[in-house]
Amino acid sequence: MSGYLVTLAITVGIYMILALSLNIIVGYAGQISLGHAAFWAIGAYSFAILTTKYGLGFIESSVLAVIITTLVGIFLGLPSLRVSEDFLAITTIGINFIVQGIFNSSDYFGGAMGIGGIPFPTFKGEMISNTAFMLMVYGFVAITIVASYMFKRSWAGLASFAIKDDELAASVNSVSPVRFKLLSFAIGSAIAGISGVLYASFMSFISAADFSFPVSVTILAMVMVGGEATIIGPIFGSVLLVILPEIFRFIHDYRMLLYGLLLVFMMRFQPDGFFGKRGLVWGILKRFSKV
Repeated sequence: MSGYLVTLAITVGIYMILALSLNIIVGYAGQISLGHAAFWAIGAYSFAILTTKYGLGFIESSVLAVIITTLVGIFLGLPSLRVSEDFLAITTIGINFIVQGIFNSSDYFGGAMGIGGIPFPTFKGEMISNTAFMLMVYGFVAITIVASYMFKRSWAGLASFAIKDDELAASVNSVSPVRFKLLSFAIGSAIAGISGVLYASFMSFISAADFSFPVSVTILAMVMVGGEATIIGPIFGSVLLVILPEIFRFIHDYRMLLYGLLLVFMMRFQPDGFFGKRGLVWGILKRFSKV
């Protein structure tokens, strides 16, 4: 594979992990989140600080970055427990702006200049190749898929779906909305932290602009276009929304406009996404199965 294709495959893989992490919050627990880039940023910045300022190795920094992202995700998820729907969406937007503002204004986090010199993974003292890094990324994609499937089939996953369908009915049946909403935020944040580590290490430089509100909209679009609450949906959405701008580079400046239009189109004609229960793909497959 050429260097360009390897880089593109790594980018798609990182977004797959990110979209699957948001799917746990939005698709499984029904929590509208428009600030998911904040958790991605926390993972990336934690890894960057631990490696560049404190000299920790890749594995130690990665583990600590995921733990930090999980704890911050739980802390930031607390205000979201008292609000829902439109108010929850606004709250998560606020979280995104606050986190980005802190990283952008604090000298400790590099301020507007960002953080450079973030180390690439090494093996026996030598930097691994981009191809090896790509295989590592897709190893994490596979782990994320398994984790998403296991959570979906677990009692905790079923409880999250029950809260999503009818929170009051779930509460009456002894399902704690607080516990399972926080659990979904914790798992979603932890997985977003992993994608942040991979992104920071691969790019070797990060700045607050990489994790802005439009990025959160892009991640949400990946989930909604593919099909929330499914596993294949966010994967499909990631591939589609990363590769399409590469194909149509001449409209790159209008990317966010097109994402917005695509979301409106999906909500009107394919509200469950292409791979949702009433999605276009399953409809076609059912039609062929009857032939």
